[in-house]
Parts: sequence; C-alpha cells; structure tokens
Amino acid sequence: MQNLFPNKIPIYVYLFLIAVALACISCSKDDVGEMDNGGTDNPIDNPDTSGGAFEENFVLDKDSKLVNFVLPTADYDKFLQGEGDFAMVSNKVYEYFNDDFDFIFILSNEEEKPADLYFGVTRTTKNDVEGIGTSLFDNTANYGSQGALKSIIYMPEAGFVRNGPFLHEIVHYWGNKNFIPTTVGGHWGFSSVGGQLGGFAELTDLGSNTYQGGFDGTAGFGTFANGGNSLPYGNLELYLMGLIGADELEAVQVAENPEFTSERGVFTANNITTYTAADLIAQHGARVPSSQNAQKDFKGITVVISRAKLSEAEITEINSNLENFSRKAAPDSSWGSLVNFWQATGERATLEIDILQANIK
Repeated sequence: MQNLFPNKIPIYVYLFLIAVALACISCSKDDVGEMDNGGTDNPIDNPDTSGGAFEENFVLDKDSKLVNFVLPTADYDKFLQGEGDFAMVSNKVYEYFNDDFDFIFILSNEEEKPADLYFGVTRTTKNDVEGIGTSLFDNTANYGSQGALKSIIYMPEAGFVRNGPFLHEIVHYWGNKNFIPTTVGGHWGFSSVGGQLGGFAELTDLGSNTYQGGFDGTAGFGTFANGGNSLPYGNLELYLMGLIGADELEAVQVAENPEFTSERGVFTANNITTYTAADLIAQHGARVPSSQNAQKDFKGITVVISRAKLSEAEITEINSNLENFSRKAAPDSSWGSLVNFWQATGERATLEIDILQANIK
C-alpha cells in the first residue's frame, strides 16, 4: 500500500505500520471467582516462600507487574507461528489468580517478530455491551474465567507495549464489530474515524470521485492502523468504549468502493456516505451501559512467555514500559511523543497492571 501515514509520525512508525497494514487483517478474532483472599490491596513482593514462584516455570516478578511463564520450546514456537494456545496460558493464570482481570496480555520478548506474523492479535472472550454492532455472548469459561475476562491479547515483542499496537489491540474489544461499513474487516478502513483502528481525520474532495485523506493538513492515513501508540483513540472509538455519550458522538464519513491511488493519502470512491450519530444509534440501538454507567477503570495481567527464564534486565525493561503505559499521568521522557492508555482516552479511563495480594487465590 502507499501513503498510509501522516508525515508528523516518526519514520520508524511508518515502517512499523506499513507492515501492520499487510499483517493486521487477522489481528482481531472473536470467539463466538473469588475477589478477595483476605490480603491487602498492595503490590506484593512474593506470593510464597519460593522467591515469587508459583511453579518453577510460572514466576511473579519482584515488582508484581508480570508473570514469566516458561514454556516448552514447541509450545512457545507455536505463538510465533500464529498458532499459540491462549487457553493454556489463561487457564494457568486462573490456577493461581482470582477472576479479577478484564484483559490477559500475553507477550513474547522477541527482538524481532517473524516476518509473516501479525504485530498483535486479540481474542474476544465475551461481549456484554449492547449497541456496538455485535451480539451478546460469553465464552469466558473456555479460558478458565468465570465471566470477568473481556479479551486475551498477544504481541510477539514486549516492546510493542511502548510503540504499539498495544492501544490498537485493546480497542479491538469494542470495534469495529460491523458498527460502520468497511472494506477492511475489523477496522475503520476508508472512513473519518481517524483512530487506532485506521481511518482519516480530514477529507478533501479533489473532484472526479477522487479524495484525499489525512491528519492536521498532512496527506496520508492507514486503513488498519495509524501510527502505533503515537495518537489517541478517535471519537467513535471513545463512544464505543463508553467514554463519551451519544451527545458527543460525531458523524462518520465512509467511502464506498474505495481504492488507493499512487499518490499519498489519495483514493477513489463511488461516493462518500455520511452517517450521523442519530443514524448509527438508530441502526444499532443505544449503547448499554451508557457512558454514565460504563466501566472506566480496567485491570489486566501480563504474562511474558519465554523458552527460558527472563533476566532481571529484561524484566526491568518490560516493567518500565508497563508502568508508563498504565500510569495515570504522562509517560516519562523515554516515550517521546508516544501516548499511554490514560492519555489515549482523553484522561477518561485507567488501566491497572499491578498484581495485588487480593488478586491471588
């Protein structure tokens, strides 16, 4: 594809997301407890006397931010082949932890992902939100959860927590579940959503059924994604997440039968259709729960899979990125212009990743 991303995004992000556009078509897959053990709500040093090990190969780090799950080589390699056993990991989590998590984040710590593998994949385990374009279902039991788990996310490089597509994969829980028409399954495609799942923020009619999409006056956009963790969630994404109400939902433009040209951000289309907030709500129904009652504070547990135990240096680096991504403040200077979850939601929602004593069975 040509001309997918705005010039304001660093060049390494261009290269990253061009690959995403080729691989990410499969990045969203929908599969259609006890809350307190009497401990304190503080991160713990060790869950038992064995130095943080639930089992020899299932170890909580000393800062209580991740669990290192050492797998047999054959099982580990399946993840790098796109055939990883998510249920095996999640069921291991629930052997030792309560059903307290909205998300299970599975990471490999590869220096470079395999060339033919996606950057991230999301497996949705349930949907209990009405009005977002999909039906209600609950497959959590297949993954060892008693109903709390929303989705399991796998990314082959732990560094993707910082660079993306971490924000992208999280929002896949809510979109695009056929909420707007798209030629790019599961993503916003050639539309004005301009968010983590693709789309432009600005559209210029060039005449003769030719259009230019871009951001902030700069040509270029992605149909699958936009710049990794370099931009916040779009208006429609915030609505689907329950973070803004219908009164704040903006109209969405969608191109019919679009095709990119050789010029940056320029595409042809038979027509541009505008869907107002009223149109979308009439089609899908009101979001239930509404933004007034929707969940705003989320919790995830991070499991780093590996063939051998992680070094302290590896754990320290991963923990730094997890802390920056989840903090209720801007990340530190090492993140540059990249944004974390709190910033991406417009400071409307939080994500907790610390493992507390109360989370342990």
